[in-house]
Amino acid sequence: MLAGCKPWPVEQAEDYRRKGYWEDVTLGEMLSRSARDHAEKPALIFGKRRISYRELVETSDCLAAGLIRVGLVPSDRVVLHLPNIPETVCVLLALVTMGAIPVMALPSHRLTELRHLVKRSRAIGYFIPASYREFDFRLMADQLRAEFGNLRHIFVAGPANTGQRSLEEIIDPTTGGRAIARPDPSDVALMLLSGGTTGLPKLIPRTHNDYICNAKLSGRIAGFNQDTVFLAVLPIAHNYTLASPGVLATLIYGGTVVIAPGTAADVIRPLIEREKVTHVAAAVPLIVNWLNDPNRRRHDTRSLQVIQNGGARLAPELRRRVQQEFGCRFQEIYGTGEGLLNMTRLDDNDERVLTSSGAPVCEDDEIRVIDDAGHEVPDGQSGELVCRGPYTICGYYDDPDADAKGFTADGFYRMGDVVRKVGRYVYTEGRKKDVVNRGGEKISSEEVENFILAHPKVQNVCIVAMPDEVYGERACAFVQPKTGQTLGFRELIDFLAQKQIAKFKLPERLELLDSFPLSPAGKILRRELRAIIERKLATERAGCRYEVA
Repeated sequence: MLAGCKPWPVEQAEDYRRKGYWEDVTLGEMLSRSARDHAEKPALIFGKRRISYRELVETSDCLAAGLIRVGLVPSDRVVLHLPNIPETVCVLLALVTMGAIPVMALPSHRLTELRHLVKRSRAIGYFIPASYREFDFRLMADQLRAEFGNLRHIFVAGPANTGQRSLEEIIDPTTGGRAIARPDPSDVALMLLSGGTTGLPKLIPRTHNDYICNAKLSGRIAGFNQDTVFLAVLPIAHNYTLASPGVLATLIYGGTVVIAPGTAADVIRPLIEREKVTHVAAAVPLIVNWLNDPNRRRHDTRSLQVIQNGGARLAPELRRRVQQEFGCRFQEIYGTGEGLLNMTRLDDNDERVLTSSGAPVCEDDEIRVIDDAGHEVPDGQSGELVCRGPYTICGYYDDPDADAKGFTADGFYRMGDVVRKVGRYVYTEGRKKDVVNRGGEKISSEEVENFILAHPKVQNVCIVAMPDEVYGERACAFVQPKTGQTLGFRELIDFLAQKQIAKFKLPERLELLDSFPLSPAGKILRRELRAIIERKLATERAGCRYEVA
């Protein structure tokens, strides 16, 4: 196991192997198995590009050999910062095949997040597109390399700047995979990012064994097989889109992954019709937009079997509308990059499909609902969800402080969410952590507050979630200005833009206060601020509008 990572207890690991959850194969070997059975079948579709299983394996192996040739070795950490393009899958497979460890950055991340990831992981390499959505990643990469001496390699999907390497020049067709040493399936394959509920994200180490288990079990419950055509809409770097069940489960089961170039209804519906898509992994804002699309009946989407929702809970009425308007099954997925996945079953009754957050995908997922004292509560009573199992990590990468907060003494991971449990089915009610869940993108209140506090006009600030019909939640900044000062919304956003943080983290409303409501201990009462903004929004919807700062 990589230094800084906590392995499963020996007895648990042996039990998971004995029960077949851990197969002691690598992600690269799992793909090769599929390629043997489906060599000429499309593995990836992106626009007019159709990449067969054989081509995907050959290209990944040649890239892996090329990366070894330029100096990467097993256990090297590299930041993978590519958008939804076939190269993202190819690079990921090349890295896990040769044993380097990709750290999965999101396309929307910028300099602040990347500094943190490079420093935290001690990355020696950085994979980027040349540009994406009018942003030149090569310039940011050069700045990072100037700041971090350990960042020796910049790899570019596209034309590279001086001192950087294009992926095309690295691929070594003469060497193939012959010189590639096999990674240990029990070692770390990749690192996902936590939701960043207490600041910048923590690194989540996932092994070959546990991540294959994660993908296979969730794929089975989603009904994946060799006829599956999965539409990847959300970022592939997300655990949800990557392997819950996502891209990796599709490839493991011999299906085809269609990579969407966008999320709008006029992009998605023609893709479903043309490629005969069977499964779509979506999120609340996408589903809302697709349901409200005035042209929704213009394309034939009868191939759809399942629409999944993850990242944030979808309201029951919208779940019902999905099934009615798309003529397919709806499947709610509630989980975490740290491990536990809950899914509604395709044969569940209406009550479970429409109202629950599903049940664990594995019989040996241990789940408990506990009170503040750590005592398990009876079924039907609210408490915090904790879990452990064959694909739930035992600790973060090199972060003992986070481990102490995030895990119980007996090794259960604290989900931080308040739920009710009825049998094995979970019903989510909220969360204990201060985070805004914007359509599945988690925004740490603490992180954004720290940036706003640097503004010269700000005395104090508190970020809370305000309800939103499309995204579920958006961020509202309550600001107490310094005496004699005032602050405008545009002024605040322009200030934060200079900090180079991801756009989805920016507050979408500003409320000014003379003072904050405080508890007897002097803590800001966030619940009262949430109530204030909820009342204002309700009044505005009723027609008596407040002026947004």
